[in-house]
Amino acid sequence: MQILLVEDDPKLAGFIRKGFLGEQINLEIAYDGLMGKRLCEQRKFDAIILDVNLPGINGFDLCIFIKNKWPQTPVMLLTALGMLQDKVLGNKAGADDYLTKPFEFEELLSRIKTLARKNNSFSSHAKILQVGDLVLNTDNQHVRRGDIAIELTKREYELLEYLMHNKGKIVSRADILDRVWDLHFDANSNVIDVYINYLRRKIDKNFTEKLLHTITGRGYTLREP
Repeated sequence: MQILLVEDDPKLAGFIRKGFLGEQINLEIAYDGLMGKRLCEQRKFDAIILDVNLPGINGFDLCIFIKNKWPQTPVMLLTALGMLQDKVLGNKAGADDYLTKPFEFEELLSRIKTLARKNNSFSSHAKILQVGDLVLNTDNQHVRRGDIAIELTKREYELLEYLMHNKGKIVSRADILDRVWDLHFDANSNVIDVYINYLRRKIDKNFTEKLLHTITGRGYTLREP
């Protein structure tokens, strides 16, 4: 497992490196945003951990850069900024997870392993996903149903991609929260239902054959008609 840590505190970076080495995880460290950007351009990482208050390029801007160029690479923001608005900014930047300092190493380790597994599972799949006449290209993130191009937000795209990877299977709300959001939302939140409805309006509403189905009490499934 190859992880990049962009952190300007050498003591904290050393602490994390020591813990990761004990788990046989290779950790590359950059001590400022510019160095982190260069390393991202030079090699592929299974997941990236970013501090927010970085010299050179701050963590939010670096996260945006990474997600624009390598959207499947998971990014965790690791920062002392714990206010709600900071987490919202991290979400808008495309972060897959957000951990506030101080933190327990075991929690960091568990979350980064989850992110890396998600990245590896997606990268092993085909670049073209298809359910009926709905086609998704994971390289350029273009989505079409028949001859009609479908415009999706980042989160709608990630939700659809996850459902298409699991076509024909029933996925629970908890599965979606864990694999698509990775931000530890309240399990009782209706955010999943809201985004399922957003997605349904875009891929099903104007088509005779419906692909996205709610399975009462169990979750959702995307299946061919």
